[in-house]
Amino acid sequence: MTAPPDLDADRAARWTLVSAILGSSMAFMDGTVVNVALPAIQRSLDASAADAQWIVEAYALFLAALLLVGGALGDRYGRKRLFLIGVGVFTATSAACAMAQGPGELIAARALQGIGAALLVPGSLALLGANFPEAGRGKAIGTWSAFSGITAAIGPVVGGFLVDHVSWRWAFLLNVPIGAVLVLVCLAKVPESRGAAGHGPLDIAGALLATGGLAGIVFALIEAPTRGGQPVLLASGAAGLAALAAFVWREARAANPMLPLHLLRNRSFAGANLVTLLLYAALGGGLYFVPLDLIQVQGWGATAAGAALLPFVVIMFALSRWAGGLVDAVGPKIPLVAGPSVAALGFALFARTGIGGSYWTTFFPATCVLGLGMTITVAPLTTTVMNALGESLAGTASGVNNAVSRAAGLLAIAALGALLAHAFDARLHEALASAGLPREVAEHVAAQRDKLGAIAAPTGASPAAAAQVHALVGALFVAGFRAVMLTAAGLALAGAACAAWLIDGRRPSPSKKGLAA
Repeated sequence: MTAPPDLDADRAARWTLVSAILGSSMAFMDGTVVNVALPAIQRSLDASAADAQWIVEAYALFLAALLLVGGALGDRYGRKRLFLIGVGVFTATSAACAMAQGPGELIAARALQGIGAALLVPGSLALLGANFPEAGRGKAIGTWSAFSGITAAIGPVVGGFLVDHVSWRWAFLLNVPIGAVLVLVCLAKVPESRGAAGHGPLDIAGALLATGGLAGIVFALIEAPTRGGQPVLLASGAAGLAALAAFVWREARAANPMLPLHLLRNRSFAGANLVTLLLYAALGGGLYFVPLDLIQVQGWGATAAGAALLPFVVIMFALSRWAGGLVDAVGPKIPLVAGPSVAALGFALFARTGIGGSYWTTFFPATCVLGLGMTITVAPLTTTVMNALGESLAGTASGVNNAVSRAAGLLAIAALGALLAHAFDARLHEALASAGLPREVAEHVAAQRDKLGAIAAPTGASPAAAAQVHALVGALFVAGFRAVMLTAAGLALAGAACAAWLIDGRRPSPSKKGLAA
């Protein structure tokens, strides 16, 4: 005897929710764990600071550039099929990351992992939308969001524990059993779905131009501190800018663009995405350096560093429901001006930290204030994006905004990394000259300048010289860290200014309130 159709549908919906949570958990956990593991990776593979950036940026590059294409492929060829392909690629390349024997191998594996994530990430929400009726979709997405928040909170702690007690390689291997279970569940329990018929050709040219443009700019920014003004860097940056200009030209004329530029004529939609670009540049670029500071300069273990930002996640989780009602209560403008302004104060508090001191008087207040600022911002920002274009374009609006936030973090890590490296290198020779270190120790430190906070004294150095090197390197890193955090504060304030200028202050109509819920 077969189950009634509605019971089958309910079971399929529940298993779809499980699959979406597992899939997004892999991507969220990978994104948060890798930053905590970077110091151990840098030490184990003898990687430079630029190599460490590429380990993060190779993944972020392909995810940001191909996210919209991944969603379109799922609509056309089957959301379950593309989701499974994404999970398979992500899982296999996670294993490849764990087995990497050098920085180049790890960077290549991370690039492939980013391609898998570009298929996986949009597929998780698309499957929920296809398998839950409108009446239950909001609750399902809320459950998915809650578990994503929990994953974001425990990911760095679990990853840090693995780094401290086993190996950084297990931070990647953690994805393998999750991916294997997910493939089995999805194959057996999740139904296939597709988008509406009549899709035009995929915007492959747009995807290639976006990828090439972002890659050229990121390469120039990351490699500039060690290569100086080499012609290859100037050519790379110029080619990247030209490719992005060609991308804009192409998207304005393509029949089926991956980024529909005409949507930016909507003032609120354009304003919300500009706020996203500036604020997520500050967030992604600034927080990249916090674990490096905690582990390499402050001397914390990876587990403690992973737990240091827990207050940020807890505040967002605890206050997200309250923040979600702000648009209905006061309209979007006030929270989108206030939130980035509070976040800017959080970044400024990070800039006050030095070497040593209690966590509760240094990093904890900065983390809490930044968490409050982001909490005030995120839900109203998402609601503004979704409401700006109406229900029929809600999926497109969400996809564009997600891609903007990913691209912002990608570019900011490269740009702020160049800023920190410049601040570090500008003071290094003067600091070494005045430190009175033995000549061979000073030369060893100068030769490692591309490692930044990971610089260590040579093996044969005396304990006093080793301690002096650690203090010198820490002071230089903190000087660069402060410059990064003040720049992030400036970006957040610029986001607040854009919200004040572009965002409509009116509260949404009752029909739009229903959409936002």
